Amino acid sequence: MSEIPETASGGVVWQSSPPGSIYDYIRVASFSIGPDGLVEQWSRRAVDLFGVTAEEARGKDPVEVFMPADLRERGHRRVKEILDGKEWTGLVPFRVPGEERPHGVAEMYVMPTETETGERAALCIVVDVRALRRIETDLAASQAIFGQSPFGFLLFDTDLTVRRANRRFATVFGGDADDHRGRTVHDYLGRAEADRMTSALRKVLETGESVTDLRIVGAAPGARDRRHWSINLYRVHSGSGRPIGVAGLGIDVTRRHNAAREAASARRNLALLNQAGARIGNTLDLEATARELLDVAVPGFCDLASVDLYQGLLTGDEAPPGRWGSSHDVGYGAGSAELRRVAFASAVSDTPRRTDEGHASDPGRPGTVPIEVGAVHRYPFNSPYAGALRTGRIRTVHGDDGDLARSTLVVPMTAHDTVVGLVQFSRAKGSEPFGERDRALAVELAARAAVCIDNARLYRREHERALILQRSLLPPGDPEAAGLDIACRYLPGTDATEVGGDWFDVIELPGHRTALVIGDVMGRGLRAAVAMGELRTAVRTLAQLDLEPAEVLSHLDEIARGLGAPIGTQQSRAHKNRGPELSEVYLATCVYAVYDPVTRRCTFANAGHLPPVLVEPGEEALLLDVPPGMPLGVGGEPFEEVEVEIPEGALLALYTDGLVESRDHPLDEGLSAFRRALTDPSRPLEDVCDRVLGSLNTGHGEDDIALLMARVQGLPAEAVGDWRLPREPRSVGRARELARAQLAAWDLEPLVDTVELLVSELVTNALRYGEGEIRLRLLRDRTLVCEVWDAGLVQPRRRRAEDTDEGGRGLQLVGLLSSSWGSRRTPRGKTVWFELALPDGEGTTEPTVEQLLSMF
Repeated sequence: MSEIPETASGGVVWQSSPPGSIYDYIRVASFSIGPDGLVEQWSRRAVDLFGVTAEEARGKDPVEVFMPADLRERGHRRVKEILDGKEWTGLVPFRVPGEERPHGVAEMYVMPTETETGERAALCIVVDVRALRRIETDLAASQAIFGQSPFGFLLFDTDLTVRRANRRFATVFGGDADDHRGRTVHDYLGRAEADRMTSALRKVLETGESVTDLRIVGAAPGARDRRHWSINLYRVHSGSGRPIGVAGLGIDVTRRHNAAREAASARRNLALLNQAGARIGNTLDLEATARELLDVAVPGFCDLASVDLYQGLLTGDEAPPGRWGSSHDVGYGAGSAELRRVAFASAVSDTPRRTDEGHASDPGRPGTVPIEVGAVHRYPFNSPYAGALRTGRIRTVHGDDGDLARSTLVVPMTAHDTVVGLVQFSRAKGSEPFGERDRALAVELAARAAVCIDNARLYRREHERALILQRSLLPPGDPEAAGLDIACRYLPGTDATEVGGDWFDVIELPGHRTALVIGDVMGRGLRAAVAMGELRTAVRTLAQLDLEPAEVLSHLDEIARGLGAPIGTQQSRAHKNRGPELSEVYLATCVYAVYDPVTRRCTFANAGHLPPVLVEPGEEALLLDVPPGMPLGVGGEPFEEVEVEIPEGALLALYTDGLVESRDHPLDEGLSAFRRALTDPSRPLEDVCDRVLGSLNTGHGEDDIALLMARVQGLPAEAVGDWRLPREPRSVGRARELARAQLAAWDLEPLVDTVELLVSELVTNALRYGEGEIRLRLLRDRTLVCEVWDAGLVQPRRRRAEDTDEGGRGLQLVGLLSSSWGSRRTPRGKTVWFELALPDGEGTTEPTVEQLLSMF
């Protein structure tokens, strides 16, 4: 068949039909019969249809060759009728030569013709009926598939216009199927999606490569909701293989997309919750916990987020910040209680850190107010933010056209029915708004963070209390001692490290002696700090009794064991079968040293602590060989004493294990590094302390560090007066003379009268109540100390004399005129002493009249 297109002038142009004509499919063949009833011409298509070449067919009787034997008689009659000039059309069974059984059925159209000589002949047109039936079946099937398909079906021409659309497509996009002919994808989709679809169509048409599951988003005419389609494209060819267009099959996968999105959202939420459990609350710090929450939420859950915490919670107020259902958290006149913005995060560039509400002082003022991190602010009473704080329930805030945030979830942070703050999750324009599943996740994230923040608050409160307790138990300022230059350092662990039980102390003893103490309660926390306080108080009490160092540690051991005694014998009903409840057992290490500046000798006793370090001038630092003994609280073992004579200018260092022990290196290395840091003890003592802390690895924060250093100076010989007196009455006068002369040599004449009177009283008591030889000693340092020694063991006791008593007022007079006085045991008796402030020091040297009259 030929196509006959018309030109612009109305003429006709003849041109050949391209390959792929309908005749290629229906297999039309032709042959001619001459006047003798034999085949004259045999076409090539007849060769293909019957499988017989032209040489084999020409000159043969077609009835005899191609028809079965039982039909040949009828066939001859038909041929005769045709040659007589009669047309005929009908179905004719045929067979291939050499075969008996029919091969097929042909539809034959026979037209009579004439030869050049006027004889009758015939032209036969033959069509294979099976090909026709197959074409009919294929057309019916194609129509059924195309027309009855539940999916949208389009056939695009080579110019990418719609050649044909099925009924399902027309149902979705309106009109009849024929109405869509000639349209393009731009008639159905937005520009961006239409360009994508056009590019895919062109690629399929040019390359022949199919496209499967191309996701297209759009909206059907008259519908507001966006639909999701999965498009499959493939190129369509003619029978000869020529591309004639592109077929497109569209499947509405909106439900599948929504289900996949919900599943992805659920997986994302589970992943976020898992991530929140692993990342939120790793530190017991309020601000750090808030930042950890935002690190999890942005950008995985939202685009912007902020956390506000109650100012009272951050400043350590005891009252709970707020309880939902109550008005504690909101001032009804001024809006919400004060909050502080502690964290902000954004995945959007150039994000202003703002709130969508006016300031509390002017709730009706429109616009936005910046809230910087660290700023203290209030929310207006009628705002959704204050409402969320009051009710403890989540609120949703939708942004206006000019707002950056499309929607915001305002979530109160609630822990144990207590609102501790507010978190805001926002999604910017272009992101999907929050759904119910998102609301549930936001509440869960805020609740987890709230519990961690509340735990951090409780920890901070306990930690600060323990720190206050611990600091209050350490010596205030720079301790002073006779014959010693003292420097000390105390470094607490990091914020993540609990309060420890390290302590040190410098205690002035009678006779210008000094007790140096350092200790460490094993364990952490408030209980360890309390135990440390009890032990330090006990050390000070025992030191005032002027006991030997070993005795002090023995008494401390008993006290430490008492800290682990049963809490009580009365048990509650719920625990009556469990036996006595024990408190935590505390062990402690301690070094107790007493230094005498007159003899420059120091007596040490050690209870399981690290050994002291001594650095003599020009020598290397040495660890003193002090028997360590058992820690306090173990009991059962006596403590030993070691007396060491310390030369002038030597350096003595006491320390806790936090200075030399770490997970990063063994103890021996730490001790060696500590000794090397003390190689130049002649430098100022404060510089030596700084050098030690700077050179050692003290930044690990694993434990508290206590360092107590003392440089020995000793009392010069001219600052000591020491005499022995016989046991006779005239020694009282002799003692007054010696004291008067010594005070004159020291230029302390203002103290002569008071010292003579008090020395006379102490020597008189030694003669009356004591035993053995009497020893008088005067010591001049920051104060004046007078000591009277004898061999008696009976300790003096101050009592109030009756009005009729002629004596018994001596010790009252000593207590009234001296700054302090007391007595202590010695290896060979006792010592009674009193102390006076120097004339340029604090205190009075003369009693008032009222004080004197109080003695009577």
